[in-house]
Amino acid sequence: MTMLLHRHREQFPALANKTYFNYGGQGPMPQGAMDAITQSQAYIQQIGPFGSEAYRWIAPQIEATRVAIALELNVPTPAITLTENVTVGCNIAMWGIEWRTGDHLLLSDCEHPGVIATAQEIGRRFAVEVTTCPLMATLNEADPVAVIAQHLRPNTRLVVLSHVFWNTGQVLPLDKIAEVCRTNHSLLLVDAAQSAGALPLNLTELGVDFYAFTGHKWLCGPAGVGGLYVRPETRESLKPTFIGLNGIVVDSQGQPVSWQLDGRRYEVSTLAYPLYIGLREAIAIHRQWGTAEERYQQICRHSEYLWKKLTALPEVKCLRTSPPQSGIVSFQLTNHQPLKLVQFLESQGLLTRTIANPHCIRVSLHYLTLESEINQLVDVIQNFCQI
Repeated sequence: MTMLLHRHREQFPALANKTYFNYGGQGPMPQGAMDAITQSQAYIQQIGPFGSEAYRWIAPQIEATRVAIALELNVPTPAITLTENVTVGCNIAMWGIEWRTGDHLLLSDCEHPGVIATAQEIGRRFAVEVTTCPLMATLNEADPVAVIAQHLRPNTRLVVLSHVFWNTGQVLPLDKIAEVCRTNHSLLLVDAAQSAGALPLNLTELGVDFYAFTGHKWLCGPAGVGGLYVRPETRESLKPTFIGLNGIVVDSQGQPVSWQLDGRRYEVSTLAYPLYIGLREAIAIHRQWGTAEERYQQICRHSEYLWKKLTALPEVKCLRTSPPQSGIVSFQLTNHQPLKLVQFLESQGLLTRTIANPHCIRVSLHYLTLESEINQLVDVIQNFCQI
């Protein structure tokens, strides 16, 4: 398996000259995806970027990407909306609800600033009350489902949560949370920045209403492409946030008469077609190595290995008191500032990052990570602590 992984990694040029632990920020693209982008762009320009021949070629390419994404998420292809990133997907879902004065919107205390700011602006414009439930404290104890249930209200229209928290790496039990929300007649929007491409997913079984994801992190696709899953049963109640030609049906006079019946209704027009083709190729390359479940199990093995190594260092405190369930391992130092360690690691060719809340260092481990890289990271951290 190790030899197979070494050969597989050769398809990712960025892994050749650095030790990379920032998959949760942006994944390195495989050469095949980069080639697919440049070749498709060149072909589109060759046949003419706007014309019937171009459309005949582009349309099935984009549909194939939609199919590939749907297979990764285990959802019907028509449920997929193509977007630029997680933030756009969250905005489509959050602004598409017909808010009423006095409605309630519930966030966790581990959400990304972009989502928090969107919720705050919705609260200001529509007199919606926005509150936060304390899920950070459930990392090692307590039940996040029970905490959410305690903070739901009869007028809670929407709950916004991350599947995997970007700061602590905690994985929420979405199926149980979705059930609690459904019982309360509340919609559930999931920020999937740290889960799509990392966890094996079956959104149909999970029962979430909205799942906003990106292609440039764990899927190692290009920046600028992502998507939004909208549960078919929820689609009719979600109004388009951005409106354009892709999302509407026109009559013989070219006038809009209705929305598209599937996920395209939330799209605008003029997608960056080569980038979506690149994402499809990145997904295909991951599937060459193994299934989503096999990739996830490899990620968990790496995370547990690093976690055990770090917990053995007296100067290190891991945020989790048990092995992580995701590719994110966050830790603190007893006698040093996180930024100094991250800068020192980067000077040694090891790329990690800091997190502001809680103040810590975040390491993102992929199935592409090598055990030797983890050993190198631990050795450098140990040396730093002894300086």
